[in-house]
Amino acid sequence: MNFEKLVLRIQQTSDFLQQNAVKAVNTHLTLRNWLTGFHIVEFEQNGSDRAEYGTKLLENIAKNISIKGLTAPELSRCRQFYNTYPQIFGLITQEFKNVLPIEFLPENSILGLPTQELQNDDIKHVSTIFQSISYTHFTELIKIDDSTKRRFYELLILKTQPSVKELKRQIETLTFERVGLSENHKNSFEEVAKKIQPIQATDLVKSHYFFEFLNVGQPHLIEESELEQALVSHLQQFITELGNGFCFEARQKRILIGDEYYFIDLVFYHRILKCHVLVELKTEVAKHEHIGQLKSYLHYYKENIQEPSDNPPVGILLVTNQNKTLVEYAIADSDLDIFVSKYQLQLPDKAKLEAFINNELKNTK
Repeated sequence: MNFEKLVLRIQQTSDFLQQNAVKAVNTHLTLRNWLTGFHIVEFEQNGSDRAEYGTKLLENIAKNISIKGLTAPELSRCRQFYNTYPQIFGLITQEFKNVLPIEFLPENSILGLPTQELQNDDIKHVSTIFQSISYTHFTELIKIDDSTKRRFYELLILKTQPSVKELKRQIETLTFERVGLSENHKNSFEEVAKKIQPIQATDLVKSHYFFEFLNVGQPHLIEESELEQALVSHLQQFITELGNGFCFEARQKRILIGDEYYFIDLVFYHRILKCHVLVELKTEVAKHEHIGQLKSYLHYYKENIQEPSDNPPVGILLVTNQNKTLVEYAIADSDLDIFVSKYQLQLPDKAKLEAFINNELKNTK
């Protein structure tokens, strides 16, 4: 063995074990979420005190567990995951019996889904998917109601190993329908597959699910330009130093609206105004969708986060390129004129924010 081979073997060994470690964590994350959905459905069907909790069940679970990321909407997603892929139960009985209490094993009749209803072919198919993709891929698949269409995208995943972003793009551009309408399905499918770049095993760690499961920080959660990251970091410090009651709460705050996750750049609580202040920064020319996005965040906070004693949340949008800086304020209830005039006295002056951004941009040139 020469020196080059020595270096190569060490590198290959490390890469192999790293990939297997990532896959192992992902497998257990996926299993954890499926089992969470299983236990919720089991309780809803057979829980002795299920009627007592009713429609607030998921909210009560979220409040009483200390598991990062398992909010009520995420618990609902776990339940949907279980209902969409009951075949995973076949994997539990074969490989993970120690995960389930004895009363849930197939020889007992407590389960709502008898083992005989799970066909071997289905179990083998799901087993292959289960071991091949991330839970984030599953969150896209369970949105598809049509089983044939979902099976198509499962096949596409197994053949091409796309990133989650690429999978979403294929679904949104109606790949299933376009292939179905083509004269030669096989050739059309192969043509689509050739254009898809496979995801690397280490790319899985970019998933917020992965980080939450390991209970570690998420420094690379959102892929942004270095300029935007630097601006957000400095903006956080700048607004906090302005005083006037700003209390920092979160950066890249993750919220679930419908079936999609969104990330708010900065979240503060203003102790004088008694409201949340959401800050969004875009390093591009102003677009109508920027205001619409910020207003969606505000309404989410009003409906899900705002306490009865709080005032409506306020949004600050900073849109910038190298030529122009725009600062806009938004409020969940824009018709509350009295509150609007009050918050204008407490929030940072537009001119100060514009000057701050322009100065930051100059320093990056």
